[in-house]
Amino acid sequence: MRIGCPAEIKNHEYRVGLTPESACELVMRGHEVWIESGAGAGIDATDEQYREAGAHIVDGPEAIFAECEMVVKVKEPQAAERPRLREGQILYTYLHLAPDPDQTADLLASGVTAIAYETVTGPGRTLPLLKPMSQVAGRMSVQAGASALEKAHGGRGVLLGGVPGVMPGKVVIIGGGVVGFNAAQMACGLGADVTILDRDPEVLERVGTHFESRAKTRFSNSANLHDAVSGADLVIGAVLIPGAAAPRLVTRAMLGDMQAGAVLVDVAIDQGGCFETSRPTTHAEPTYVVDDIVHYCVANMPGAVARTSTYALNNVTLPHALRIADMGWEAALAADPHLAAGLNVHAGKVTHPAVAEALGHVYVPASDVLV
Repeated sequence: MRIGCPAEIKNHEYRVGLTPESACELVMRGHEVWIESGAGAGIDATDEQYREAGAHIVDGPEAIFAECEMVVKVKEPQAAERPRLREGQILYTYLHLAPDPDQTADLLASGVTAIAYETVTGPGRTLPLLKPMSQVAGRMSVQAGASALEKAHGGRGVLLGGVPGVMPGKVVIIGGGVVGFNAAQMACGLGADVTILDRDPEVLERVGTHFESRAKTRFSNSANLHDAVSGADLVIGAVLIPGAAAPRLVTRAMLGDMQAGAVLVDVAIDQGGCFETSRPTTHAEPTYVVDDIVHYCVANMPGAVARTSTYALNNVTLPHALRIADMGWEAALAADPHLAAGLNVHAGKVTHPAVAEALGHVYVPASDVLV
């Protein structure tokens, strides 16, 4: 199979779909790999390193979209890229379609077969291709929030860890999954006063056992959420419903009861955000203020630590890429129901139930197109 990896063009996105090492693995299995010149610059991977791995270097993305059977990316195809996708081509990347009707419409019109990293499943309802980026984003959320709390950045002027004689900052984390757990690790490590909210008793028990007295847990209902958010210096939104739009848990009315200069970090922004006042931002302009509350809603947070993120992502995406390339997408998905869960769009049909429900499309089960 001919596999192409274009350079990412999303604002301040420095990751790349294939590392030189991943390209080498594909080449060693007999596949042809095309890399856009400069695609690896954000992780300090040179064109020469890709050549040494056996890849072909091409100028610009046009040839990749026109001639490669599978396109491997990191972020969803941008508006300028989507017209280049074509029927019968495999797109393997993050998509986050539920809050993005325009992208969904373009993918449907193209006829492409689109496999989304974020809905590929694993044993025990896990999301193994989303997990490493959730780990990165969870850890970064505390860094970003701590910076935004500085007075010069519009925040309250609170140091999360405090100092002897001064209380630490209060961090509220909504969601105790992978993002929330990693955010709590960082916040506890800084010495902050940490509270984790979740609706799943098993999650609350797990995080409570792990963090013991270093973090408090509360059941997430409207009253507890309002109370916790009202007194917080930093609120981290870490809620995920696989494939679906995130629920808007923090309303604009709640902002009026928060302390001026408090910070909201919405890690769920890729799926639409879990704060009513959230809108996507970029690393170039990461924050904005609503009702005296600082909002950090960067939609590609892990792109800022591109080298760590790219290698962590390739560790989990490469095995499936190899399987798709070796077997063809139909045989690979038919043989692996976890990979089949990643199929979001095929030949003008929406094949993921949460995406179809969120956007009002007819849902066609992946099993129907694999017959």
